[in-house]
Amino acid sequence: MTESAQTRKALVESRIPGVPVRRGKVRDIYDFGDRLLLVATDRISAFDWVLPTGIPDKGRVLTQLSLMWFDRLDVPHHLLSTDLNELPLPDDVDRTELEGRSMIVEKAEVVPIECVVRGYLSGSGWREYQQTGSVCGVTLPEGLRESDKLPEPIFTPATKETEGHDINISFEKMCELIGEDTAEELRRRSLAIYGAAFLREAGMPATVTIVGIIF
Repeated sequence: MTESAQTRKALVESRIPGVPVRRGKVRDIYDFGDRLLLVATDRISAFDWVLPTGIPDKGRVLTQLSLMWFDRLDVPHHLLSTDLNELPLPDDVDRTELEGRSMIVEKAEVVPIECVVRGYLSGSGWREYQQTGSVCGVTLPEGLRESDKLPEPIFTPATKETEGHDINISFEKMCELIGEDTAEELRRRSLAIYGAAFLREAGMPATVTIVGIIF
C-alpha cells in the first residue's frame, strides 16, 4: 500500500552518518569534499523562527520548484545532479527519505548578501515605503498602495544574518560591504533573472504572479 501524504511523517532532520553537515533553517548541507549535498527538510521557518513541527513533503515541493526554475531560466547555476547514486552514501542511509528533496551542487564562495528584486510593493518593502517613500534607498512614486505593481523592478539588497532578522540596506551600503564590482555584477544578474522569470509568467497559470525573487 502506498503511503499517503496524510500519514507520512515530516522530515525535520536528515541523517547521513560520517559526513560533515551544517544545518540551516530549512536545508541540511552535507560536505562531500568536492561537492555539497543540499537536503531540503520539512522544517518550517517563519519570522526567523524554526517551528517545532514540519509539513510532510514541504522540502520536496521546494526542491521541485527550484528544479523547475533552473530548467526554465537559461542562467548559470550550481546544480550538478539530483541522482543520489552519484554520491558515496553510507549503506545505512535511508535513501527514500532523501529522494526528491536533494540536490548535488558545486561548492561556491558565499557572498553574505541577499539579492532581492521586487516587482510589486509588498512585505518589508511596503512597510519601509509607508515610512520613507522609498525602499532600500530607491525612491518610489507617491500614492502607491500595498501590493501595487512597481513601474519597473527594483533591486533591494539585504544583509544575510546568521541570527535574527536580515537587514534591508541600500545598494551603496552593499558596495561598501562586498566591493563595487561584485555588487554591480550581482545587481545586473539579479535584475536579468527576474526579467526572464517575469516574461515566463505568460506560460504559467493565471493565478501565478512573481512578486519578487531572493537569492
